[in-house]
Amino acid sequence: MGAQTGDEHGVGHGTPIQASYALGDDDGSIADARHLAAAFLERARTAHGLAVSARVMDLAQLVVSELVTNARKYAPGPTLMHLRIADGIVDVSVWDSDPTVPTARSADPGRIGQHGLEIVKAVASHLDVEREAVGKRITARLPLADTPRRGVTALQSP
Repeated sequence: MGAQTGDEHGVGHGTPIQASYALGDDDGSIADARHLAAAFLERARTAHGLAVSARVMDLAQLVVSELVTNARKYAPGPTLMHLRIADGIVDVSVWDSDPTVPTARSADPGRIGQHGLEIVKAVASHLDVEREAVGKRITARLPLADTPRRGVTALQSP
């Protein structure tokens, strides 16, 4: 496996559940990161009794996939992933060594590729990019509750 798991902790009411992972530098690290995120959320559900829907599980893996893909594609060196659940929110943070702050490009259905940050912005309730002493950290925030985003209506079955 191209990823190494770090510590997972968070016990007690109101205490965040979190885990950090150092991801490998091979192409398999993207799939590994998705699997680690799914396992983290499954542990939150089973060991900590949190409600984590299939939709949130899928969205978190999508966000992880897009952020880790960008880190692997554009930044040399290691990639770190930190997952944190607190107050009904899961934060997905990915650090890489490139200090360049990415920007989502305007929508262009004819463009092939480079839609990752657009996708993350569309599904996350909040997206934050921070420059650090070395590199940058991108954090996407997803609510654990299955609530439609503003302006999005749910389809009703007849």
